[in-house]
Amino acid sequence: MDYASVIASPVGAITILADDEFVHVITFAEKDITGLSENELTVKVANQLNDYFKGDLKAFDFPMKQKGTEFQQEVWQNLLTIPFGETTSYAKFSAHNPLAIRAIAAANGKNNIAIVVPCHRVIGSNGKLVGYAGGLWRKQWLLQHEREVSQKGQTELKF
Repeated sequence: MDYASVIASPVGAITILADDEFVHVITFAEKDITGLSENELTVKVANQLNDYFKGDLKAFDFPMKQKGTEFQQEVWQNLLTIPFGETTSYAKFSAHNPLAIRAIAAANGKNNIAIVVPCHRVIGSNGKLVGYAGGLWRKQWLLQHEREVSQKGQTELKF
């Protein structure tokens, strides 16, 4: 990673790490970005994230690439198909390969591009919030925000 941007958001500081071509990380975790400056790509992502939080953006359009196995890459690509403002369960998400539900959940948990690769849209089969590296309170906030913006479902999630 050669470049970084940090934005303040309603769910805390978000760090964006990229090189000249791709975003590799979007995280809530604190990162040492000493000596790194912004570039055109990290600024674009920062602007898109700010628009997302304002409710003005539902789909992101920038190049991203995260390190992972072929299986993880497939899971992350599948996450991108979950529509804005909607959720799916781990069981439904892994229906094409039910024996791999734990591996799929593990790959979901290794996603390094928070919000944009929407792992927060996967919930437990019983409708409960489960497993989010950024904390369940952030997951709940993101789901609530997307439902309000898309005007889908209830205006407050009850878990």
